[in-house]
Amino acid sequence: MDEEFDFTDKVPPSFDRMENVIKDAEAKGFNPGLIVLLVVVGLLLIFLVGNYVLYIYAQKTLPPRKKKPISKKKMRKERLKQGVSAPGE
Repeated sequence: MDEEFDFTDKVPPSFDRMENVIKDAEAKGFNPGLIVLLVVVGLLLIFLVGNYVLYIYAQKTLPPRKKKPISKKKMRKERLKQGVSAPGE
C-alpha cells in the first residue's frame, strides 16, 4: 500500500473528450437554424403579447358598442308574436 500515484500530467479520457467537444462548439458558433427559430418565436411572442395588451386596454377605455335601432315594423312584429296589439291597430 505504499504505492504513490502521480496523476498530475494525465487527464482521464472522459474529460479529454469533453474538452474537445467544448472547443468544437466554440469554434462553430450557434447553429443558424436555431437563430432563425429563436427570432421567429420571439417575434411571434411579441406579437401575441402586444395584441393581448391592446385588447385589455381597449376593453377598459372604449365605450360599449351601441345597438342598432330597431325599425317600427320589427317592433310591431315582435309585439304581435308576444300577443300584445300595437297601439292604433
